[in-house]
Amino acid sequence: MLTLKNLSTAHRKRPLHNLSANLESGKIYTILGRTGAGKTELLRTVMGLDDISDGRLELDGQDLVKRPVRKRQMSMVYQQFINYPHLTVLKNVAFPLRRQGQSVSDANERALAALKLVGLAGFEDRMPAELSGGQQQRVAIARAIVKKARILLMDEPLANLDYKLREKLREEFPRLLAQNADGIILYSTTEPAEAMQLGHEMIVMHEGRILAKAAPEEIFEMPATVEVAKLISDPPVSIVDGTIVDGKLLLGGTALHSITDLKLPKDGSVQVGIRPDALSVGGDTPAKVVLAEFSGSDTIVHLSLEFGAAVMLVEGIHEFTPDQTISVSLDTSSLLIFSAEGENITERHSDG
Repeated sequence: MLTLKNLSTAHRKRPLHNLSANLESGKIYTILGRTGAGKTELLRTVMGLDDISDGRLELDGQDLVKRPVRKRQMSMVYQQFINYPHLTVLKNVAFPLRRQGQSVSDANERALAALKLVGLAGFEDRMPAELSGGQQQRVAIARAIVKKARILLMDEPLANLDYKLREKLREEFPRLLAQNADGIILYSTTEPAEAMQLGHEMIVMHEGRILAKAAPEEIFEMPATVEVAKLISDPPVSIVDGTIVDGKLLLGGTALHSITDLKLPKDGSVQVGIRPDALSVGGDTPAKVVLAEFSGSDTIVHLSLEFGAAVMLVEGIHEFTPDQTISVSLDTSSLLIFSAEGENITERHSDG
């Protein structure tokens, strides 16, 4: 188990603040956060490349800070690929095994298996300069996984790859762990869908702090704070101001009806989270289109409503024009209720 105990760093640009977490062997942990959230700094600190200013970092109860980087049983893959330009693809991947003292034949055998895993079988005799950027990143990934390190640190490793290749490699990551049951994978990303798909558990970071750590579906269904709610979906959850009056939820002075599954809190100010798919075209609520954009096979529509700004996700490709007035409906069954301070206070009757 990898343990963070009140861990802080004094990094000039992106310090970490009082991080605590237990990371178990045999699991993939996806670290989700915007650029600058501290994801890379956390990985570099675990690797031993950046110093801890306070707290502890332990592996199986042993202090990791006192252990040199080369003895930490870790591998790291960066967003920007790093390969040895003077070595063939095969020698690049086999290099860490040869440094460990393995024979050429054994190292090459494992290196070839790793190259096959990342879709580079047949490329072993090429030089890095002969490869595309995506292929070079796959070489770097293969070199990291071939060591079967106790901890594999991956800093947005698929960000520069094309969509189809990202999907293929995402499917392979569980197999990487299956070959090394004692391993722990820390995988950072800015993409909520990637974090949801890959992780056994998800760690949500913001401004050098851990905001949430739990199973992805748990964080998605019940984000702990407004900030977590904004981070865990793309397009993000829209947050608008609301008021509870006489047991009714008001948005912009208009009471929402047909709220049957929510247990509304006592009267007062709240913040309301509206998921992108909770809004749909058609209904009795007027809205003005601010911007419409296509994402894959969906249309993302930014709306201005009486009670605030919100984003609507429409299945399929549809034409909307700026300043167009449309009517929408709001599905209240998936609303999230937050306190004025931003803490999730949603209660549903079905929760028992």
